[in-house]
Amino acid sequence: MSDVPQRLDISRATLDEWPVISGWAADEGWNPGVADGPSFFAQDPEGFFLGRIDGEPVSAISVVNYGPAYAFLGCYLVRPDLRGRGHGLATWRAGLTHAGGRTVGLDGVVAQQDNYRASGFEPAHRTVRFTGIPARPGPADTVTGVVPVTADPGLVAAVRAYDSACHPADRPRFLDSWLTTRGHTALARVADGRVTGYGVVRPGRDGLRIGPLFADTAEDARALFDALAPTGEPVSIDVPETNTEAVALMAARGLPAGFETARMYTGPVRPFAQGRVFGVTTLELG
Repeated sequence: MSDVPQRLDISRATLDEWPVISGWAADEGWNPGVADGPSFFAQDPEGFFLGRIDGEPVSAISVVNYGPAYAFLGCYLVRPDLRGRGHGLATWRAGLTHAGGRTVGLDGVVAQQDNYRASGFEPAHRTVRFTGIPARPGPADTVTGVVPVTADPGLVAAVRAYDSACHPADRPRFLDSWLTTRGHTALARVADGRVTGYGVVRPGRDGLRIGPLFADTAEDARALFDALAPTGEPVSIDVPETNTEAVALMAARGLPAGFETARMYTGPVRPFAQGRVFGVTTLELG
């Protein structure tokens, strides 16, 4: 691919090479899920890239396409000992060609947000990671109406439709894997036969990760969060700061704010129910 400095060769990464990328992400403190790779590649197996020098991986990026109008950029990483040499920019440019004319979204760390603006990305909102051992709900907060997603094919279809309303693009290939991957627990809240929210919890490198957490109301989100979060175990969830009810829920469960990113886009995205997003799915795929 073009713009290759200092013998850097950029080519598509395979699923077998995912541990290299996720290992770098873990070193950055991003706490990737231990089984994310198959679900990520299920959405777009051509959307992952590695830069190599003399065959050794030194940089990475993912640009995952969702249909003809939208793509999401993540996993933008350069090995610490080789930063500042142009490898990241070359990998960035090579990866972005995969998006074509699509609007591209990303969740950018604070240190890179000015660079993303210079590349045409505009901020939409801040996203804050809340991490800790949740305080358990009181007797008045009894969880009701929460059921496993995969127990009923009809419920799976309803969750797919619900997800599509809460995301800038349909993603059935990703969801088919995300909902059923070993170690993932997917729960939905159902009222009067209708899905009013759903969420997934999965093991990460450092504690559990909840994402997505989509819900009609704060009550739906609370019921799902409490059902997803095991007693006494640390969890992390990435919350759009614009959803004040989600931020309040994290405060009520005693989770402190920490790691911060910004959701940014290069252009318009289709309308989606942003008020239902109590927790984003992942910072890598949106």
